[in-house]
Amino acid sequence: MPAAVQPFTEEVFALKARIKFRKYGAMKFIGHLDVMRFFQKVMRRADIPIAFSGGFSPHMIMSFANPLGVGVTSDGEYFDIELSQSIDMMSAVERMNQVVVEGIEIVNMVPISDDKKQTGMSIVAAADYLSSLRSGIFPENWKDLAEKFMEQEEICVIKKTKKSEKEVNIKPMIYKFEVCEDKVYMRVATGSVENLKPELVMSAFCKYLDMDLEKLSFSHHRLDVFANVGTEDQRKFVSLDQVS
Repeated sequence: MPAAVQPFTEEVFALKARIKFRKYGAMKFIGHLDVMRFFQKVMRRADIPIAFSGGFSPHMIMSFANPLGVGVTSDGEYFDIELSQSIDMMSAVERMNQVVVEGIEIVNMVPISDDKKQTGMSIVAAADYLSSLRSGIFPENWKDLAEKFMEQEEICVIKKTKKSEKEVNIKPMIYKFEVCEDKVYMRVATGSVENLKPELVMSAFCKYLDMDLEKLSFSHHRLDVFANVGTEDQRKFVSLDQVS
């Protein structure tokens, strides 16, 4: 069932805004470019006064923070827009939810800074996931071994790029790794500087458990995306819709 839209206590006006949305159900199979085109239609249908770029081919000023991979559901996706005029954001959320399809839900809309360095795309630093096996079975003692997995000095994997493959120690990019009932909860580095996919972490964990990776497939659900408002040595993560 869709989560309830977060309550608003007052009308807020701004010329830049961050929109948080959920992606679930069949919409998890829709890629980022189609999601972007979908929200362009939502802006028109919901009568959101979004600003356009200049030049010979103007387009809506809209940027997504770390787009979700195909097949992954989420409770915390974000995109920033620039507005041509101030609006009542509570009303805007209601109008958008009236025109979206099943599998997309607008959670909230908040004003953001005009600073270009504070865009969602720029400040993303981490993301939370719940991951599980879609095919395959964990060994009986897998929950006990989860803590020992993170006690390793290094967790090395082969990370593939378009041009090459290289061995990478991903442990510094795993901020949390815990058992949550029959699933794994993790917080991993996310963004343009460092970006660790949950599937790579699960593959490393299953390899540690001596499982046959060729017989496994995984299911991932993103819980939220965070900015680091602390330092690299003392990180303090906050949800993107809580960044002032």
